[in-house]
Amino acid sequence: MTDDNRLYDQLKEISGNLWWSWQPDVGDIFRDLDVELWRETNHNPMALLKRLGPDEIAKRAGKAAIESRVIYAYHRLQEYMRCKQGWGNSHAGPLLVRPVGYFSAEFGLHESLPIYSGGLGVLAGDHLKSASDLGIPLVGVGLFYDQGYFRQHIDANGMQQETYGRAQLDTLPLQRAFDSEGNPLTVKVETSDGTLHASVLKVQVGRSLLILLDPSVEQNVPDDQRLTEHLHRLYGGGQRVRIRQELLLGIGGFRALKALGMEPGVLHLNEGHCAFATLEAARVAMEEQGLEFEDALRYVADSTVFTTHTPVEAGHDRFPPELVLEHLQPLKKQLGIEDKRLLSLGRVNPESADELFCMTVLALKTSRRSNGVSNIHGCVSRKMWNALWPSRAQHEVPIGHITNGVHTGTWLAPEMRRLYERHLGRDWISRIRRREVWGAIHSIDDGELWETHRHLKGTMVDFVRRRLTRQARRRGEAEQDILRRTNGLDPDSLIIGFARRFALYKRAWLLLDDEEFLEKLLCDPLRPVQVIYAGKAHPQDQQGKELIQRIFHLARDKRFEGRIHIVEDYDINVGRHLVQGVDVWLNNPRRPLEACGTSGEKVLLNGGLNCSTLDGWWAEAYDGNNGFAIGQGKIHTDPDIQDAREVKELQHTLLDEVVPMFYARDDQGLPSQWIGRMKHALVSLGWRYNADRMVVDYTQQAYLPAGGATTSSMPEEGDLDLQAVIRWVARNER
Repeated sequence: MTDDNRLYDQLKEISGNLWWSWQPDVGDIFRDLDVELWRETNHNPMALLKRLGPDEIAKRAGKAAIESRVIYAYHRLQEYMRCKQGWGNSHAGPLLVRPVGYFSAEFGLHESLPIYSGGLGVLAGDHLKSASDLGIPLVGVGLFYDQGYFRQHIDANGMQQETYGRAQLDTLPLQRAFDSEGNPLTVKVETSDGTLHASVLKVQVGRSLLILLDPSVEQNVPDDQRLTEHLHRLYGGGQRVRIRQELLLGIGGFRALKALGMEPGVLHLNEGHCAFATLEAARVAMEEQGLEFEDALRYVADSTVFTTHTPVEAGHDRFPPELVLEHLQPLKKQLGIEDKRLLSLGRVNPESADELFCMTVLALKTSRRSNGVSNIHGCVSRKMWNALWPSRAQHEVPIGHITNGVHTGTWLAPEMRRLYERHLGRDWISRIRRREVWGAIHSIDDGELWETHRHLKGTMVDFVRRRLTRQARRRGEAEQDILRRTNGLDPDSLIIGFARRFALYKRAWLLLDDEEFLEKLLCDPLRPVQVIYAGKAHPQDQQGKELIQRIFHLARDKRFEGRIHIVEDYDINVGRHLVQGVDVWLNNPRRPLEACGTSGEKVLLNGGLNCSTLDGWWAEAYDGNNGFAIGQGKIHTDPDIQDAREVKELQHTLLDEVVPMFYARDDQGLPSQWIGRMKHALVSLGWRYNADRMVVDYTQQAYLPAGGATTSSMPEEGDLDLQAVIRWVARNER
């Protein structure tokens, strides 16, 4: 093998494992080969390598002195994959003999693999990455979406337009799975009106493996081949499409694990979409262990963990009984149960013949350990599902909470990582969950921290200008208009970021309702404020689209031109730039409808401050000095009254607290009070709101007990177990 081919092959191996995506110095290698092509391919190393080829790679590597960096990265990857050290190996490894099967309808791992739509998928991706870093044996199971989620373009009238591009498998980090005879591995799921087939794809995520099912195979009828064509069909498609997707995910996913020779010791259902997996697991237990159905169901429930993410009734999948029976009839026969018994598993009232079949109810009934994703969401979930345990008081409902965290390596800016290495120690990221590690933040010179933040802010401004220019040129706008608007972005101004789905309960309009106030806030010549928006509305959400249009037109209003900006095509890449550079992250959902809201946690780790209603993670994180709160967490039975009240509270917080503190400067020209709040936020929250802490909590509170570990054999480190959570809630919910 020539040196040129060896270099190319090493780059190919690196690009085939998404480990590179949370190693910024490795990503820089691909960028330095061709920065424009890197952007054009949406930071896809496999696509970049395919476009350049071995000879061109060798030529460019020589000019840029890249070869030694490639060799170093390649061997780091080998060492990472072989490493047997880490929390999971020492604490969970001896107890989790078989892996956790982590089922989720979407996984947000990187912008170049668009099989995610929003927070649920990004959370699942972060979960896999932290499990890999910690050395916890975990296999993800999901669906492959051939056209991913839609690409968003905003037209000249400000309306969102959706486009789709078909995936090129040879430019994605996917490998086909093969059976023992060397044939492409497929699984099938029988229904009353035919059989669903799917091929099995594998994605390496560090030391974690992700399995994806792809129904675009010739054995399927055309409609089923297109079953996972668009991800948004999972949330907005017809019920027949959705139940078939969920049948494939749950039953097909479990069969894929078995076909690959994997025997999961624990099932983790990330939201109710995948709950059919427990019925398939019960069928296998009956077949392999000779159990009756009820015993098999109890056996499976003991080893199943369920995480609910949805505090809104409409967000829980419900299907007509006849649709459920049509699709589960073959499985029902194998389980040896009657129609009524099958349907009762998805009903709050088992005796009701009219009640729809709810996937969340199925998940709750077939798992012994269930949790919400923040303290307040745990409370909401216990209230929402209290009827499933009618003899219990609300605080005794067995749904705990494990607050979400974010994968630090993915979301932390390289400049902040280097700052932390200087002051917290080179191994700080492996000790991120320890409170005492973060105390050293106070020793960082104010000027050094502020200079780092200003650099990141400038990088974000450059990125937003490029995006705004590109989208304006596509609309055919005049160059002088483009320059006027983009040059209005000023890194010396206070910059507020707001980026998330344009679902109505997230209330992107809250800041915009009073234009007189908006002019007062944004247009003060001495204390200017700018707002950057990003986010997609579901293709069927007309109100969300109209809100995007409203922001678009406000950005062209002479009063606000250059002060309001909306970046189209929100994805992981856009989100990463914004959370790393904004001064303030605005989050104003209508309490208590935000399950967690992890974007603010990403901002926190990068030194930004949160300004949020007391909902989701912020309700438990805010201490009065580590960010800003909108209101006092009060809820009104009339949402219009609640909204009107919180408009005023948001205005007060911004004008009387945020803006004055940002612009107050000491004799060195630094906003010392603001920097003090940045430091306090990092010290008080950095150790808590990261995915390593989250995955350790899941391991201690759920995976180990579900996998059969006794209390005496479990590690001491960790948070409260479920019974302790229930006791705490009993004291605090009265």
